[in-house]
Amino acid sequence: MAIERVDAYLTEHGKRFEEQLKDLIRIPSVSAQPNHDDDTRRAAQFVLDDLKGMGVEAELIEFPNGHPIVFGQKLDAPGKPTLLVYGHYDVQPPEPLEPWLTPPFEPTEKNGNLYARGATDDKGQMFTHLKAAEGWLKGVGELPINVKFVIEGEEEVGGANLEALMAEQPDRLACDFAVISDTSQFAPGMPAITYGLKGLAYFELIVEGANRDLHSGTFGGAVQNPLNALATILASLKDAEGRIAIPGFYDDVRPLEDWERAEFASLPFSEEEFRADLSVPHAFGEAGYSTLERKWARPTCDINGIWGGYSGPGPKTVLPRLAGAKFSFRLVPDQTPGRVHELLEAHLKTVCPPGVTYTLKAMHGAPSVLVEAKGNPGVEAAMKAVEAGFGTKPVLIREGGSIPVVGLIKQHLGVDTLLLGWGQNDDNLHGPNEKFSLADFHRGIKASAHLMAELANAK
Repeated sequence: MAIERVDAYLTEHGKRFEEQLKDLIRIPSVSAQPNHDDDTRRAAQFVLDDLKGMGVEAELIEFPNGHPIVFGQKLDAPGKPTLLVYGHYDVQPPEPLEPWLTPPFEPTEKNGNLYARGATDDKGQMFTHLKAAEGWLKGVGELPINVKFVIEGEEEVGGANLEALMAEQPDRLACDFAVISDTSQFAPGMPAITYGLKGLAYFELIVEGANRDLHSGTFGGAVQNPLNALATILASLKDAEGRIAIPGFYDDVRPLEDWERAEFASLPFSEEEFRADLSVPHAFGEAGYSTLERKWARPTCDINGIWGGYSGPGPKTVLPRLAGAKFSFRLVPDQTPGRVHELLEAHLKTVCPPGVTYTLKAMHGAPSVLVEAKGNPGVEAAMKAVEAGFGTKPVLIREGGSIPVVGLIKQHLGVDTLLLGWGQNDDNLHGPNEKFSLADFHRGIKASAHLMAELANAK
């Protein structure tokens, strides 16, 4: 069988794949830092050359500003579905450097893991799909389906050029299925398919009082203190039970289905270990829901930063002229950032104390994502493929974070995304000593190769 020849090729060339990955990781493609622009382009060229080397038609899509997108396609399977593979070759800055135990851009093997910036986010995970395609093209001579590759260099800085490309050229990226590996397994030995992501609505609130800072003895009690007013406003957003107190906020919240609650409850999650890892006395959140349900499938509101007045050493008795805060809502299916903005504006008008004015700025928003997990041919194909690659059936989970590109793919291309994460929750992505299991790297390659075979017959 063709898939057996692919598996044999992957096994034979596994060590070479590791060395290729190390070479890619050694390129410090930090998209946020202009002094690494040449390195970021080198990483794009590396991916481009790899695709061309396996026989994929590929090019760099350039933009007036920012980093290029590597676009490749192999459309030699008429009548078969088209899979869009998304990934990114840019990485987060490695700073602070002091906590790194090994150089961030010199991949180091230890205890079966590869330590380096970009090992799991996202070079290692992205590379699994390229090597899976190579397994088919070099081991068999053809792909079982049509495949397009979109590997960008601006994921860590917002991905504005990719969003423009999707909006302006949706036919170029048209597909039947999409796959992204930029998430995690549930636990070691427990691969997962993530079928839901939370959305985001992020705000900045500025509260202004008098036209200058004031002496708190001379003016205290006579004018409103913006910090006091800000504290009142922020306290009004949630009640003591952890429920968001904005009127109408829960009207659009889709409840969890019974099968989801049963699936989450069956997972080997220890609340005691969760608390111990974080050194907190107890978990906290919306009453009536488990910790996993709150993390994955219930909306949240959190203050992310607060400022105003004096915070230097020693005392300074002052009423600040203004105070500010940044806070965010994580959204669940059927909620939208725009509707939350409307509800928040209405709420602020009723709770803002007299004597101050406020300015609310919507800074960022993204809708939630929920893929129909039951009866979905793409998910069913992914279940079989992941089991083939990892030797065990994957679990179905949601994730509390947001991946904006998933929403863009749905919006502009009209397809759901298969989120197949090969990493682990302790891989330290974005932090020092980022790592990726080499065993999972190879399992991910095999799973991706089998996904292409399974999708060829998905209906």
